[in-house]
Amino acid sequence: MTARGVFITFEGGDGSGKSTQIQSVREWFASRGREVIVTREPGGTELGTEIRRLVQNGPEDVDARTEALLYAADRAYHVATVIGPALERGAVVLGDRYIDSSLAYQGAARSLGVDEIASLSAWATQGLYPSLTFLLDLPPEVGARRRTDAPDRMERESMDFHERVRHQYLRLADAEPDRIVVIDAVGTVDEVFSEIRGVLVERFEGGVATIDEAVDAPSSAAAPEESAASAESSVPEAATERPVPEAAHERPAPSAPEAATEASAPRTGSGEQRSSRKPATMVGALGESQGALWDE
Repeated sequence: MTARGVFITFEGGDGSGKSTQIQSVREWFASRGREVIVTREPGGTELGTEIRRLVQNGPEDVDARTEALLYAADRAYHVATVIGPALERGAVVLGDRYIDSSLAYQGAARSLGVDEIASLSAWATQGLYPSLTFLLDLPPEVGARRRTDAPDRMERESMDFHERVRHQYLRLADAEPDRIVVIDAVGTVDEVFSEIRGVLVERFEGGVATIDEAVDAPSSAAAPEESAASAESSVPEAATERPVPEAAHERPAPSAPEAATEASAPRTGSGEQRSSRKPATMVGALGESQGALWDE
């Protein structure tokens, strides 16, 4: 059976260590004989590099809607020219930021509406979603202390802005615990990767299956009719469709999130084994767990 591609994304605030961990994950998959593509948003293409320059170091008067549309344009081109083709040939794609970043930064922190940004992103990507997302979580003030370069336009935003980003990320993780695994990024590089490696082994090796067997194995929850429908779809098999997330910025307080709607379509085609593993640092409801999980 032809191997299917695997799409994994890395999310988190500035200074959370995404780039470092992506390289470790790249080496983990490469050592198992997989083709690995490492990319980022924006900047994974020549066009994306120019968009990155504009949104990070361009005019200060770039408004929120323009910013959101620039990110969506980059994402559409990125999927069409890099991510989609790589998945179709069976590669592992590791993405530094994807749709969840737009939901957190533009949808919640910029107050454009999580629902609206989710719809825009789904249209731009033709419904392509990652099968696994690592959310590297740490307090914004810790990330700011780790910064070594001059801050860009986004990094110069207020601490309140970055707190809204963090809260929205955690709400997304509460809503999709099977896809989004929260990793406490306050630890050392080795400690953080140890958590990530544990998830990779469980999802893709399961203690018994090789990486190729895990990728080729059909989801146990998928019915034969669903597999046939997936084969006929024009969207790469690593993609799944899901309901638009609720607009978290409309909620009165992060300590009382509304119950997330379960995805109406089963997750198939990503190739990873289903796991009962809970997010690495999430316990109970967000409002109850947040104070206990991170020693700020």
